[in-house]
Amino acid sequence: MCGITGAFNDKEAYLKVKTALALLYHRGKDGFGIANEREIQHQLDLKKFIPLTDKHVVGHALHAVVDHIPQPIKKDGLLVANCEIYNWKKLKQKYKFNAQNDAELLLSFLDKFGVEKLDELDGVYSFAYWKDNTLYLARDILGEKPLWFSYSTDFFSFASEKKVLEKLGSIDIQELNPRQIIKYGLKENKLEFINREFFTYLPEHKESFEVLKEKTAVLLDQAIKKRIPEKKLGLLFSGGIDSTYLAKYFKDQGQDFTCYTAVLDSEVIPADLDSAQKVAKDLGLKLKVKKIKLEEIPKYLQKIVPLIEDSNVVKVGVALTFYVACEMAKEDGCKVIFSGLGSEEIFAGYERHKNSANINQECLSGLRKMYERDLYRDDVITMDNSMELRLPFLDAELVAFALKIPDKYKIKGDITKYILREIALQKEIPREYAFRKKTAAQYGSKFDYALGKLSKQNKFPSKSAYLKTFYHSHNVKLGILFSSGKDSTAAAHIMKQQNYDLTCLIHIKSENPDSYMFQTAGTELVEMQAEAMQLPILIQKTKGEKEAELKDLETAFKKAKEQYQIEGIVSGALFSTYQRDRIEKICDKIGLKIFSPLWHKPQDKHMQDLLEKGFEIVLTAVAAEGLDKDWLGRRITSMDVERLQKLHQKNGLNVAGEGGETESLVLDCPLFTKRIVIEETQIIEENKNCAHLIIKKAKLVNK
Repeated sequence: MCGITGAFNDKEAYLKVKTALALLYHRGKDGFGIANEREIQHQLDLKKFIPLTDKHVVGHALHAVVDHIPQPIKKDGLLVANCEIYNWKKLKQKYKFNAQNDAELLLSFLDKFGVEKLDELDGVYSFAYWKDNTLYLARDILGEKPLWFSYSTDFFSFASEKKVLEKLGSIDIQELNPRQIIKYGLKENKLEFINREFFTYLPEHKESFEVLKEKTAVLLDQAIKKRIPEKKLGLLFSGGIDSTYLAKYFKDQGQDFTCYTAVLDSEVIPADLDSAQKVAKDLGLKLKVKKIKLEEIPKYLQKIVPLIEDSNVVKVGVALTFYVACEMAKEDGCKVIFSGLGSEEIFAGYERHKNSANINQECLSGLRKMYERDLYRDDVITMDNSMELRLPFLDAELVAFALKIPDKYKIKGDITKYILREIALQKEIPREYAFRKKTAAQYGSKFDYALGKLSKQNKFPSKSAYLKTFYHSHNVKLGILFSSGKDSTAAAHIMKQQNYDLTCLIHIKSENPDSYMFQTAGTELVEMQAEAMQLPILIQKTKGEKEAELKDLETAFKKAKEQYQIEGIVSGALFSTYQRDRIEKICDKIGLKIFSPLWHKPQDKHMQDLLEKGFEIVLTAVAAEGLDKDWLGRRITSMDVERLQKLHQKNGLNVAGEGGETESLVLDCPLFTKRIVIEETQIIEENKNCAHLIIKKAKLVNK
């Protein structure tokens, strides 16, 4: 759509903005704009700008889909925006605004209401609004359109892409959480955050399945219709239910479009190619396919990994198929490409949804994380190919409605996204395609297989290690919510392997041994563990009162953000929605990303994996039938895991202790530079099946 940038309280503001626009050229090749408080310049060529001496400057790179109205634009306030507001004409009529397009409408809207009524906007956006001595930065609530900022005691800057700020020498760069609005005071150089309400899954819809099916179908079709451009469009196509539904809608409407599929060139036909070709043939769709040879992939990785600024294996695997598809669409002159992204999150399409105690809560959790996990990646890929990405399944009205559809209509037996599949049948999509089982893009294209093969060929121990060679910066600076136990340590290890920057440990020291949120047994050695990991540790005390202890957790996260400039939190949650949901809400509130890499991992596999990776674990507390004091203080072995599995079969005990049956302590793991040796302990036995370990003396030794 567009690229936006700005620099404030900076003597070199003009030069930095001009440089940023050059770096954002791929996001907008239809013209550039620069402005200070008094003057606006629009040029087709960056070289023709007259230098501005002001220390506050904003810039805009235009990607025009329909018209060529340049930005920045000014009325009462000044605006640069990357936006697609679908209801701009309705709002124009409602409020009697004088506006020629959605950007002008947005400016009039902000002039009249400020940032108080953004929920009235139906669309996607990121913008900077400057009025008097205050700057506001905001994004659409899900975060389809990107925005990054850097703030110091001396200056403030922002841009559509992180890499732009990096190249300008900015430090402490953060992605704006979509549920926050930045309010920046120019005179004071003061940064504040305004929180926004997110979606909710309550109250649940009470209508019948047939009624809900009809309402959902109407909302989905409206979401697609409003996003169709006047010009030719492309569709990322796998032959799955999401892309097939979009293709059928376009076909029925007589739309000029082409489907694009990219896969690995292999002897065995990739699942997505097989399905895409069958669907295209049966429905009469125009399909273009590109097969990438294994030896060609490193060339793409050199481009894609720095582009998405991430070496995460899943992200890169998905990015490969998407990037190649976009290349084909660009060659065909498409300015807009559609994707079925978001369907899994709103209709429950993942395995984790099947395993959840509350499906819609799981859907909401997935939506919270999309801006970090999916949306930035897909935005920079499309914009690098000078195309706009449109995602009808993330339409705000559709999302709000779908989150309240009862669980039983989303998952039926082994069938995910049940209500969507039934709607597809009504649209005369053959059952074979409507009920096709999901295959993740990185697997259906066989690009994940390719990454594994290349890793082995180049003698790397893992796909993550191989991908690190294409992106030398760390993905995100993380604080680890650290209990001293196996799960929080394992989660940290996984994120480290995926090239994330482990910045600090955050430990909540509870006075209540029966805390709902935090481990208390065996936490005496957290500082020693921090030393072993060579990481600073922030210890926050709490009385451990239910729910009230969450305020102390929020305080700890805020301290870590301020002291260590962390961008996200790592949680070791496995199945506890109580814990995970509360951590996520706090992170969203204060603008931190949340990572739960162990979520819904099978507990027996989790335990065995830890032992195979060299984790030395002892139990510090037991509280369940079948367990006793003899389990405490000794190293857990594979035989012990098998014993726990048998207890699970007998009485439902959680193998990894997720139900509070056990607490653990890590004495050694791949993250430790030294290992811990326990020298003196005491066991307190409350009854036959309940006991805990007190560690009186321990030391660090060289490995």
